[in-house]
Amino acid sequence: MNDFWDFFWLLVWSFFFVAYLMMLFHIFTDLFRDRELGGFAKVVWVIALFIFPLLAALIYVIVRGQGMAQRAMEQNRQYMAEQQEYIRNVAGTSSATTVDQLSQAKSLLDNGAISPDEFAQLKAKALG
Repeated sequence: MNDFWDFFWLLVWSFFFVAYLMMLFHIFTDLFRDRELGGFAKVVWVIALFIFPLLAALIYVIVRGQGMAQRAMEQNRQYMAEQQEYIRNVAGTSSATTVDQLSQAKSLLDNGAISPDEFAQLKAKALG
């Protein structure tokens, strides 16, 4: 029976240790992501996190928690915008490409290579 409780407490403490490490990684990421915080303040936070790890982490989350969430959301927005821009560039659906597609379709229509219905379909696809 004693082995069960030893194992149980090992699991509990392991969970808290991993949770603490995850919180610490988030704090360090946020600390170095923040552009408004000066270098000296960052050094003070890092030293505090090494000397008084649990207390400093709790204080950091209480004092700077809301800003932490805002910086994380801003970083996610930036990643999403960059990803969408990359997809647009790779897929070739930028506005310049759309203009090129419309001008090519118009020249085909003017040359009689396509009908007005086909031009309308190409136009709808390009503007899509």
